[in-house]
Amino acid sequence: SELTDKGYVLFFQAILIAEFAKNLKVKAISHGSTGAGNDQVRFDLAFQILCPDKIIVTPIRDMKLSRKEEVFFLKSKGVKISWKKAKYSINKGIWGTSIGGEETLKSSTSLPEKAYPTKLSEYYKKIIELKFKKGELFSVNNIKDLQINNIIKLEKISSKFAIGRDLHVGDTILGIKGRVGFEASAALLIIKAHKLLEKHILTKWQIYCKEQLSTWYGNLLHEAQYLDPIMRDIECFFKNTQKRVSGKVKILLNPYRFELIGIESNFDMMKSKIAKYGEINNEWTSDEVKGFIKIFGNQMKIYHNIKKYD
Repeated sequence: SELTDKGYVLFFQAILIAEFAKNLKVKAISHGSTGAGNDQVRFDLAFQILCPDKIIVTPIRDMKLSRKEEVFFLKSKGVKISWKKAKYSINKGIWGTSIGGEETLKSSTSLPEKAYPTKLSEYYKKIIELKFKKGELFSVNNIKDLQINNIIKLEKISSKFAIGRDLHVGDTILGIKGRVGFEASAALLIIKAHKLLEKHILTKWQIYCKEQLSTWYGNLLHEAQYLDPIMRDIECFFKNTQKRVSGKVKILLNPYRFELIGIESNFDMMKSKIAKYGEINNEWTSDEVKGFIKIFGNQMKIYHNIKKYD
């Protein structure tokens, strides 16, 4: 869901709309969400918290309009577009593109090649380098830029390889299952490269706790809980873990797939001179490690030595 969920974007949009509505001193705010998805919760909740005096107008939800009825209405008003292309609902953003259609409403069918807006156009492998500074994407191929520009730049390079396509199945806030297609090449590469860097730099307990909190944070964000103070608390933890997450990650791009080659970082814990995994150590003797193993297994030994009474 970290690749497909646009919920956080919509909630931020709702926050900005609420502030704009207050500045304009309008009486009502309208949005076009249906009654079957997540976005209605995100919009309504943000408006109820930030501008509770505003009336929320939702014609599509209230009139229970179907997609076919919406298309008929648009045609009746003289809107002329290629309705065949409108067979798929495509939402493109900086982080990726979501794709919905007849196939995603079923559990047994996949999206055809024609449904994806970006086509394979790069057939020869290419190596790219991403540099991170305190957890944020600092440069692409040694060219420094703002994070948002780096994401856009990386997407232009990687999307030509048709990387980052998949179908996501998730739970909606309303309790029903949902299915959506997506292509998010830049997002996938950034997430995987960042995680690899973290594996080399963070301690195992930092990684473990961050993974647990990331799941909670993602679920809360997905379910429109961004304004809950727990989110600020979790963000403080995330920010603190990123103090050392700086370095370079090399990635090999191929049509439809990629490979993480490796990393370079001043904080790489594999550079330690204490020991090399599976080979040599310089900090403990054979007897010391035998003693460690003996103590380390104490609780399991106690458990298995207790007589069974059942």
